[in-house]
Amino acid sequence: MVVATLVVAEAAVLLMRPRDRLEPVDVAARAYFSPAQIERAADFRGGQRALYGVRLAITLGVLIVVVRRPPRWLGRRPVLAGAATAAALAVTLTVATLPVGIVARERAKDVGLVTQDWVGYAGDVVKSTTIEAALWAAGGALLIVGMRRFGRGWWAPAAALIVAFGVVFTYAGPILLDPVFNRFTALPAGTLRSSVLELGDRAGVEIGEVYEMDASRRTTAANAYVAGLGATKRVVLYDTLLDDFSPAEVRGVVAHELGHVRFHDVPRGLLYLAIVAPLGMLAAARLAERFGRTPAATVPAVVLALSLMAPAITTISNQLSRAVEARADRYAMELTDDPEALIGFQRRIAVQNVAEPDPPGWATFLLGTHPTTMQRIGQALAFERR
Repeated sequence: MVVATLVVAEAAVLLMRPRDRLEPVDVAARAYFSPAQIERAADFRGGQRALYGVRLAITLGVLIVVVRRPPRWLGRRPVLAGAATAAALAVTLTVATLPVGIVARERAKDVGLVTQDWVGYAGDVVKSTTIEAALWAAGGALLIVGMRRFGRGWWAPAAALIVAFGVVFTYAGPILLDPVFNRFTALPAGTLRSSVLELGDRAGVEIGEVYEMDASRRTTAANAYVAGLGATKRVVLYDTLLDDFSPAEVRGVVAHELGHVRFHDVPRGLLYLAIVAPLGMLAAARLAERFGRTPAATVPAVVLALSLMAPAITTISNQLSRAVEARADRYAMELTDDPEALIGFQRRIAVQNVAEPDPPGWATFLLGTHPTTMQRIGQALAFERR
C-alpha cells in the first residue's frame, strides 16, 4: 500500500507538471559567486540539513517510544483521551526537538540571518505550540470518532477531512493565523503599487491585495509568496525585499508571484492533495495497525505512520513544486522582458539568504522546493539566447 501511494503521488506529478520547459544553460556557480560565498553557504546549509535530520530522528524516536509505552486512556472517554494524547504529543515533540531548533537558530544568527531577540523567539514558540496542540487535539478527537463510526475504513473520511482542512486553512490562514506572527500592511499608493497593478493588468489576473510583511523583525532574509483563495488571495512581499533590492528586481519577483496566480498554482496544489490524500491515509492506517496493538497506542501509532509517510510523499511532490517555480520564473521573464533582473536578483538573494547556489543533487531531490540558484540563472540565460 505504501508503494501504491508513492506511485500515485508520482503519477499525479507527471500529470500536473507543466508541459513547457526551457532547458537551463549549464553554468558554474563560480561564474557568479566568489569561492568565499560558495564555501560560506555550503557550510551553513550543510549544517542546517544535518540538524534537520537530527530533528526528524528525534521525532520518530519519541513516537516509537510512545507507541511502545502509550499513555493510559482516560477512563471511559476515548474521544477526550484521543484529544489529550494528540495535544500532549504535539507539546512533547516541540520540547524534544527544541534544543535542535535553538542550535539551528544560533547558526543562522552567526551568519546574520536572525534579528529577533530571545523573548520574541520564545513568544513565537509558545504561540505556535499552542496552535499546533489545539489542532492536534481536534485531529485526535476526530480520529477516535472516525474509528468508532467507520472501523478500519476510517481513513476515507479522514482523507476527506484533510482535503477540507487544506482548503479552509488556505482560505483562512492569511487572515486568521498569519497575523498572529507578523504584521501585514497593504502596499501604499505610489510607484511600486502602480507597477504591481500594471503588471497584474498585463498578466490579465486578479491580484487581490498586495501586502508588505514585517519580516525584518525576525530575519534579514528576503522573500515573497502568494497565499489565500478567493477573497483572501494576496501577494505578500517581505519588507527586507522592498528595502534591499532594486525596483527592477522587486518587479521581477512580483511578476513571478503573478505567474503563480495566472496558472492557479494554489488551487492546483489543493488538487494534488486531493489526489494523494486517499491512498496516503489508507497506507498510514494500515501502517498504524502494525504499530499500535492496543487502543491506547492508536493515536501515537497514526502520528508515527503519518510521520513516516509525509517525508516520502513530500520528496515526490517537491518535483512538482520545482517545475511550477521554474514556470513562474519563465512567466516573469516573459511579462517583464528582463532576464537580467532575474539573474541579478538570484545572485543577490542567494548571498543575502546564505543559500547554496548549487547544492548537492541529493539535497535538491529530497528537500528542494525550488530550482537551485544556478538552475534559475541558467534558465534566464537560456531565455536570453532564445
